[in-house]
Amino acid sequence: MGRLDGKVAIVTGAGRGLGKGIALKLAEEGAKVVVGDVLEDIAAACAQEIKEAGGEAIAVAANIAKLAEVEALYAATEKAYGRIDIVVNNAGINRDAMLHKTTDEQWDAVIGVNLTGTFYMVREAAKRMREQESGRIINVSSMSWMGNVGQANYAASKAGVIGLTRTAARELARKGVTCNAICPGFIDTDMTRGVPEKVWDLMVSKIPAGRAGAPRDVGNMIAFLASDEAAYINGQIIDVSGGMVL
Repeated sequence: MGRLDGKVAIVTGAGRGLGKGIALKLAEEGAKVVVGDVLEDIAAACAQEIKEAGGEAIAVAANIAKLAEVEALYAATEKAYGRIDIVVNNAGINRDAMLHKTTDEQWDAVIGVNLTGTFYMVREAAKRMREQESGRIINVSSMSWMGNVGQANYAASKAGVIGLTRTAARELARKGVTCNAICPGFIDTDMTRGVPEKVWDLMVSKIPAGRAGAPRDVGNMIAFLASDEAAYINGQIIDVSGGMVL
């Protein structure tokens, strides 16, 4: 038996990389997983992988920066499974540039997905979880929330996610709902594999563990936060970086 048997989880940005690792781990723990992603084909591929491993999943294409698509994602989940127990807000983008070169379009795109989109997802979760008096909301922030060169838009969005998380935690706790955030460090994904070798080596050199994190490392923490074992953990910002930031 898994820790999440009988639970229904939505994971956004779950078609690949970090989100896919999270979705696979939740399914392994017994959750029925709704694989949300802006790209329908990779969402479907992830859902199929879960089903081939003996789990249960559906894929739903959704751009969380658009409220109508967020509402459709929740509606599809309820139609398929009747309820929602876990929401993992992982979807995010970056449009890096030095502050003085950041365009309005780069700012708006990142804030729109990473912060406004997460707000839409949390708000829809709150409506449902308050009524059922149970639920887990887990937001994926980043160690960049503390500020990072070339990431004014990204850092601002991820800092905003932390403020949103703490507010939701305070508002929803009496309804049996927890809201926590995790801050991954340097994780081995398709995105990070695209950086130059020198940059890769520099980032890994900062990690006491001596390696980049794996999506499963993050998935393990999220599976715990989504479980009944974490019922008394609320409003926390949890570093999953191998000790990169100490």
